[in-house]
Amino acid sequence: MKSLLYLAQSDTTVGFLCQDMHKINQAKQRKNQKVLIEVVSLSVLLDFVRVPQKHKNIVRRSQKTTFIFPNQKAIRVIRDTIHLQFLQHFKWIYSSSANLTGCRYDLEFATQKADVIIQDSRGLFEGKPSKMIQLNTQTQKRIR
Repeated sequence: MKSLLYLAQSDTTVGFLCQDMHKINQAKQRKNQKVLIEVVSLSVLLDFVRVPQKHKNIVRRSQKTTFIFPNQKAIRVIRDTIHLQFLQHFKWIYSSSANLTGCRYDLEFATQKADVIIQDSRGLFEGKPSKMIQLNTQTQKRIR
């Protein structure tokens, strides 16, 4: 189960999900690139990073936002109830958009690469990616 590559609709866009980041990079045909982590709650987030005191409120209240923490881990707390039903089985999972690096989403490509396809009532669609904010101990910088 840990090494399966899932194709599923996340809270933002359709993505590859797996607890092995190398499997995601392999599917997207890219070298060893860092992959963001989706977590089910703030308490699970704290297993990976220490949130700088100055940024605790924004991290707690933000939706559809990925934060890059001082230790260079990119993490998003999922609040979407439909996606949380899937994510509850893992507590955390690596996630990346379901496309070939540098290309747009292609359903045929994505379904060929995935081991398991999870389709809910929303279907699979390319949506707007999450906001991305880099945090350090004192400042925050919007990346996208």
